[in-house]
Amino acid sequence: MSSLSSSFSTSNLNASNPSTLASGDHRPSRAQRAVASIAATLALAGLACGVLAQAPSTSITIYSSAQPGAISPEMYRPVGGFSQGRVNTPGYAMVREIRPIKLDGARATVRFTDVAALIDPTTVSFMSLTDPETRVLDQSFQFDLVSNQALLEKFIDREITVVVPVGDNISEITGTLLSAAGGTLVLQNAAGLQTINSYVRLKFPSLPEGFVTRPTLVWDLEAPSAGDQTARVAYQTEGITWWADYNLTLMEGEGNKGTLDVGAWVSILNQSGGSYKDAQLKLVAGDVNRAPRPQQFGGMYPAAAMEMRSMADAGGFQEKSFFEYHLYTLGRAATIPDNSTKQIELFDTARAVPCEKILVYDGAGDTWMSEGEVIQDSSFGTQTKKDVDVYIKFANTKAAGLGIPLPAGRIRVNKLDADGGPGGGSLEFIGEDIIKHTPKDETVLIRMGKSFDVVGERRQVDFDVDTARKTVTETIEVKVRNRKETAIDVVVQERMYRGLGWTITRSSQEPVKLDSRRVHFPVSLKPGEEKIVTYTVRYTW
Repeated sequence: MSSLSSSFSTSNLNASNPSTLASGDHRPSRAQRAVASIAATLALAGLACGVLAQAPSTSITIYSSAQPGAISPEMYRPVGGFSQGRVNTPGYAMVREIRPIKLDGARATVRFTDVAALIDPTTVSFMSLTDPETRVLDQSFQFDLVSNQALLEKFIDREITVVVPVGDNISEITGTLLSAAGGTLVLQNAAGLQTINSYVRLKFPSLPEGFVTRPTLVWDLEAPSAGDQTARVAYQTEGITWWADYNLTLMEGEGNKGTLDVGAWVSILNQSGGSYKDAQLKLVAGDVNRAPRPQQFGGMYPAAAMEMRSMADAGGFQEKSFFEYHLYTLGRAATIPDNSTKQIELFDTARAVPCEKILVYDGAGDTWMSEGEVIQDSSFGTQTKKDVDVYIKFANTKAAGLGIPLPAGRIRVNKLDADGGPGGGSLEFIGEDIIKHTPKDETVLIRMGKSFDVVGERRQVDFDVDTARKTVTETIEVKVRNRKETAIDVVVQERMYRGLGWTITRSSQEPVKLDSRRVHFPVSLKPGEEKIVTYTVRYTW
């Protein structure tokens, strides 16, 4: 290949027969040498404009706008070599870099490369730590990256050469490019229209103006004098987020008591189009308000690689209050490549955290509750279900072994089956739930699922409306049956759904008022036992 100014070529990344690219020769192809030549030439051009090749000092603070547990594995799972794409990744980050720059004169152009592809250029801030009087007169963001498709689009109605396979050999077709849609090239030359579905290489006469190999900020700087300076640059980028996952192991004790081992991991999904090497990492937990963003559209992007990091080494996350949020700072440098998911332990596993299993029978379910007039329809709220819900509750306190702010996330619970698996047991998944941001000294309640051996039944046994006295009187009967071989405690939850003004006039046992619309009836059952709870409630208006 001749010099860059005369011609260059690229390999077809989507060629139907990629084996023809090398033909058994593992030396760099002409295409590979061409791309390397382009990169080298542009790199030299960048140095000439003032960029130094020294590694930058970087810090990144990541914010998540995802609903807890809402990150689907399909967002970063390889599908046919590609992920589902960087479409509205629910998060963003503030990136700060300190780099040396060199100004060739009091007025100089500086190319700041390797910024995130999804940078918001309006958020860029520049400060010279060497000379604060240095300022940016104007800025442009160049993101037209070199690729086969981008080059083809630039060369529509221009002449290119396509290298195509012919049996075990290759041939060249030169002509004016008319179309490059859907992987099919249409060329026109003296032989007429040529349709090409498979090719080995493309040859272009020159590199179109404006193409870069990496997203680049270009500044027109003004300074008191030329020379070396150190600049601090900050910007905001989309396409990156984080979330918390909690892994709990349950050890049941007597009755409804037990203990939990509580571990937590932070997952960082980076699809911002930038990599952050040896960066100081910070995570913000809390609901940070942002102005509405325009609709973003994305396509197919390379699959994200998975990387697991252990907390066996020093330098874990340190937490502190920050404004009305919580800030988690990693005590060691972290590298976050583009198109990757990194997992880092949030805190050391808390052992033997006391917990309690709670069985709740809510026979009427999430019935709509009237906020106005008392509902006089006798059939309203008489539906019933048999399922008894199972919860696990534990206190996020220092005395229990925790006592730290817990970011919102998915919480999974496993239990050891001592009779199965190698080594004398195996962990079996028994349920998961979502927790919101939970401050220290608060209670965590995990909805696990439904009990197999405990059932309930609810029915209306009496109903009366007295319009003269403006009252509705209703009597409810609830049955709970224990089909286990062990004794249990069940909370019967009843909702006062007909209106706000209510009074329980008679009940088989004393109710516990939970709030303005709900009461609890604690019930203890022996193995095989059934118990009945009845109560009468009067609504007034």
